[in-house]
Amino acid sequence: MKELELKYGCNPNQKPARVFAVSGELPIAVLNGRPGYINLLDALNSYQLARELREVSGLPSAASFKHVSPAGAAIGLPLDVTERAAYFAPEGELSPQAAAYIRARGADRVSSYGDWAALSDTCDEDTARALLPEVSDGVIAPAFTERALDFLRTKRRGGYAVVQIDAHRAPAAVERRDVYGVTFEQGRQNVKIDGTLLENMVTENKDVPAPARRDLLIALITLKYTQSNSVVYARDGGAIGVGAGQQSRIHCTRLAGGKADNWFLRRHPKTLSLPFLPDIPRPARDNAIDVYISDDASDILSGGAWQAVFTRRPEPLTPDERREWISSVTGVSLSSDAFFPFGDNIERAARSGVKYIAQPGGSVRDGDVIAACDRLGIAMAFTGVRLFLH
Repeated sequence: MKELELKYGCNPNQKPARVFAVSGELPIAVLNGRPGYINLLDALNSYQLARELREVSGLPSAASFKHVSPAGAAIGLPLDVTERAAYFAPEGELSPQAAAYIRARGADRVSSYGDWAALSDTCDEDTARALLPEVSDGVIAPAFTERALDFLRTKRRGGYAVVQIDAHRAPAAVERRDVYGVTFEQGRQNVKIDGTLLENMVTENKDVPAPARRDLLIALITLKYTQSNSVVYARDGGAIGVGAGQQSRIHCTRLAGGKADNWFLRRHPKTLSLPFLPDIPRPARDNAIDVYISDDASDILSGGAWQAVFTRRPEPLTPDERREWISSVTGVSLSSDAFFPFGDNIERAARSGVKYIAQPGGSVRDGDVIAACDRLGIAMAFTGVRLFLH
């Protein structure tokens, strides 16, 4: 297939719309549903992210994309009891590919609402079962088992978008785009993310254990496919906070840090024991949890709105409980797509348990940033590689 006609472009008034191959065939095949313009942008970018995570980790990997940036990304490590509860994981054994998607979706379940799922490996029955109850627009993978396809074809009244990609297709070395009738051309971003980027340790603390090195690489790969400016927090084999598309670096760090804090608070015993009414849909649960762990939860819970979701009024998390829980977290990795211009980013990151940082370096205030890391005991590497995406 050389061309695929689309219903419309980014918005309903943007017609006609299509995707096509300038030469050869399209590297994708639509197995079910009718993906749209934004769907396919998410599909092609998210698959590249999942594939690179697979290459660096050796494990099946996944990404959860929204509006051309990842809401989450992860590798296929087993889920413990707490993670299963926090992520609404299905019971029973789970394949590594299913665990990877559940982790990726669980990084920020509110932002992942209506996501595009990307899988590095074959979509198996376990992964299809994990996708079924989630509000999702579609999935891309290099292959699908027949049983997985049977499940996915029942989703969204049969309209769920399922896209298969040729895993062996190599994109062109030069890429182009048109803006206002002007054609831009550049070399494809083909920088390799691997352990060599973590060799230039510039802080007094140079001790980065293997799990933290893995998480730094996961964060760097996630940044490669995140709209700039961007900062990513990572822990336990996945991104846990993505700050994308901000004009200010500190706002990226705050946004991603707030999401990381929420990721931790979803694991608080009070959160895990919230008394939901039977048959409350997952999106309603996610939204209720997001409100419950927020700063203004006490005000909201003092009204009667909780009765639509809970069997009884939950006991709110106190400010002291929130601070104590977040302050107990450590071992978080953080990567930035460009240098930190001021030490305030380091101060904010440390409040969310960050102990390891990878960033390009190159600021006139690198000394101040390094000093902030040394004061807080953070190990930081200068990668020398900028990862802007626009």
